[in-house]
Amino acid sequence: MNKILSQEPQYIFKQGKPTAVILNIRDYEELLEKIEDIQDLKELKRLKKRKLKFRPFEEFLKKNV
Repeated sequence: MNKILSQEPQYIFKQGKPTAVILNIRDYEELLEKIEDIQDLKELKRLKKRKLKFRPFEEFLKKNV
């Protein structure tokens, strides 16, 4: 049996306060991707502050193959 879920989040309340939410799986996966992108950007900014010197990939291959 295939049930179609509502696109809107479903909130779970305990004692009148929201405690959980049920999301469509696509929305959940999209949210996870956005969080990962934000974390990646933060890491790039951190690395740029360290002023690391990067070498071309071809140079890396020449020395490590």
